[in-house]
Amino acid sequence: MSTERQGRLKVAMIGLGDIAEKAYLPVLGTRADVELALVTRNTQTLQRLARQYGVARCTTTLDDVLDGDLDAAFVHAATTAHAGIVERLLSAGVPVLVDKPLAPRLHEAGRLVDLAERQGVSLAVGFNRRFAPAYADLAGLDPSVVLIEKNRVGLPGDPRQFVFDDFIHVVDTLRFLLPPGREEVSVWCSVHDGLLATVTVALRVDDGTAFGVMHRLSGAEEETLEVMGNGYKHRVRDLTEVWRSNADRGDGVLRARRDGWAAMATVRGFTAMCDAFLSSVRSEEVLSARDALRTHEICEQVVTAAETVEGGSGQDR
Repeated sequence: MSTERQGRLKVAMIGLGDIAEKAYLPVLGTRADVELALVTRNTQTLQRLARQYGVARCTTTLDDVLDGDLDAAFVHAATTAHAGIVERLLSAGVPVLVDKPLAPRLHEAGRLVDLAERQGVSLAVGFNRRFAPAYADLAGLDPSVVLIEKNRVGLPGDPRQFVFDDFIHVVDTLRFLLPPGREEVSVWCSVHDGLLATVTVALRVDDGTAFGVMHRLSGAEEETLEVMGNGYKHRVRDLTEVWRSNADRGDGVLRARRDGWAAMATVRGFTAMCDAFLSSVRSEEVLSARDALRTHEICEQVVTAAETVEGGSGQDR
């Protein structure tokens, strides 16, 4: 007998910052099967977005939605607030999808994963690139080499914030595309005046090797991915353009370019990620964030490496 939940799902969106407004609200705010509640301390933002998306249930406090009537929650508050908010939701038995990172420190993230498992409640982390069509199509290829660059212009930053708020995407995507297994990890960083300028991480699982690079003082803001194996190479630029080369055909062809009508939330994986999470809520499947915790563990290694170097020297961890 199916235990799938019927009717509209009652879903709270907690925190209405830039990522919520650009990526999540265009998806959740237009779904007919979702009854949305908005939570933020910024009353002007709350009123503006409530009008824009026709949301009736709005509040400035989490207490107002923790009344036992929620089916799920999406958390997009400031990273420093994630642990406290997610802990309260999980303790109340509410399935949670939290925008990355789960928490800015490994021990906090681990505590939340343990709590979710004790409670038997879903906990998911918003690694949208796992659901982006251009990247998801390359999963399961068993490549020998994966390369990712995700560069910025003029944005050196605090090592912990830099790594857990941005470079975490690079680490998780490398792990997603490599074969499963415990990764060997090496890290090299350059730090100037306490600000992280560049980071390179190498992961190795069996015969597969992956390299991720972020240059925060680069000459271009870009993201490129290359996946190589026996007889093939695929290249993706900014999650939109896909080149596929095959030795048997001797070609290197632009196979796909973003459909100009496609929403960015779909191109970047947010639509499919929200679909998957809400489907699990409706079917009462319990999701685990244990694998996501491994991504956070590697990011903690990167931060440790960055905190031990100064003036451009490298650190192998």
